[in-house]
Amino acid sequence: MQDDSMKNLSPYLLEMTDISKEFPGVKALDGVTLKVKKGSVHALMGENGAGKSTLMKCLFGIYHMDAGHIKFDGSEANFTSSKHALDHGVSMVHQELNQVRSTRIMDNIWLGRFPLKGIFVDEDKMYTDTLAIFKDLDIRLNPRQKVSELQVSESQMVEIAKAVSYNSKLIVMDEPTSSLTEKEVGHLFNIIRAIKAKGVSVIYISHKMEEIEKICDDVTIMRDGKWIATHAVSEISTDDIIKLMVGRDLTHRFPEKTNIPSDVIMKIENLTAVYQPSINDVSFELRKGEILGIAGLVGAKRTDVVEAIFAERKATGTVTLNGKQMHFKNPQEAIKNGLALVTEERRSTGIFPNQDIYFNSIIANIDRYVGSMGILKEDKIISDTNWVVNSMRVKTPTNKTRIMSLSGGNQQKVIIGRWLLTEPEVLLLDEPTRGIDVGAKYDIYQLMIDLAAKGKGIIMVSSEMPELLGITDRILVMSNGRVAGIVNTKETTQEEILRLSSKYL
Repeated sequence: MQDDSMKNLSPYLLEMTDISKEFPGVKALDGVTLKVKKGSVHALMGENGAGKSTLMKCLFGIYHMDAGHIKFDGSEANFTSSKHALDHGVSMVHQELNQVRSTRIMDNIWLGRFPLKGIFVDEDKMYTDTLAIFKDLDIRLNPRQKVSELQVSESQMVEIAKAVSYNSKLIVMDEPTSSLTEKEVGHLFNIIRAIKAKGVSVIYISHKMEEIEKICDDVTIMRDGKWIATHAVSEISTDDIIKLMVGRDLTHRFPEKTNIPSDVIMKIENLTAVYQPSINDVSFELRKGEILGIAGLVGAKRTDVVEAIFAERKATGTVTLNGKQMHFKNPQEAIKNGLALVTEERRSTGIFPNQDIYFNSIIANIDRYVGSMGILKEDKIISDTNWVVNSMRVKTPTNKTRIMSLSGGNQQKVIIGRWLLTEPEVLLLDEPTRGIDVGAKYDIYQLMIDLAAKGKGIIMVSSEMPELLGITDRILVMSNGRVAGIVNTKETTQEEILRLSSKYL
């Protein structure tokens, strides 16, 4: 029998070997192996549907694996629940944040394990313990602040602090920078380096190639539920990682631009939100065939701009569409007049989680499927849903699958397909490639270019600088709710955009 002095000689904290998991109609994992060294940052990469999240759920006890072995910190492990995993030093920061937003930050961090003084919760200890973690991670938030008041990036930091609070030996981070700007990403990387320095290992799930090079030591690539390769990051190129992920060579990260902007399709004048703090005096023009990016730091109110145009947010000012002044009272009127909005937070404002792909594909255009007798046109529903699944390359066992069962990226593909079915004149996209793999990003970029080439106007909010510089024609830079400048993409630089982003801070 192996004694304790021998079992910890392995350089690996985690060894997952030959892991398999099958669901009705699909083999999600097929003999996958993942080995993570102690005190390292290990990237886990693959297209949406490659099996990354399923593998982590098997580790975390959310799914029961059908076959395989897990060894953690030198001992055999088979966690039967997330609590079981947490108790043994494995924590996970999910891409879709699961927080009790009506309560305080410190309540979320210590939920289910509040410090007690007798039979009562020890509020003072909970506050000081939270502050100590925040100080250690350089997180500047008030533990007594409500989660509902936080920006997405701040909520992400709270989740990381919660994971650290378990004294975890291994932290899984699933797309942790999907809603962060470059400044926030830099802060997150400092946190990860501090965690790593204490001997904690991190499994880092991301589609962002630049991040893998900056923060990760090793990378494992998965494709179609199988292990493909594991390499030291220093020994493999970005192009090779992409090729292993998608099974084909993507020579360029962005498609060739074939769109040619022409006449003005939409004019925004003095758009100001009724409820502040939000946008103030926002004015710009969008041309037919143009992809206009919106850049800015967290808190710049980029999302507020597209929400105000779409009548999701009450605002004063003027929206002129095709030469006609519009007064949208609600999003339904905006949709009827040729606007569509793909929201940033797909889980809370995008999908209908308990409904199938059919429902989620057609719901924005439901009147189109009702016949003269009030009977749904089933053939049209099937045809249009098939178009969404095929054109967006959605990976799903069937079109009757609940959308919540799909990976985050595949959910996003369905949402984008839904809005394309409305045949919009102006498409508003808020972080459209968030959590989507490099191959699917390319497909979405191509769709955007194709739509623009047909004369559609596209506005895209993005936190990814390479994306803004690679796909847009012009970039509108927001700073603290105001327009700091509008630049031609071909003539600008990353430095100029960052300088404008700080103009009104």
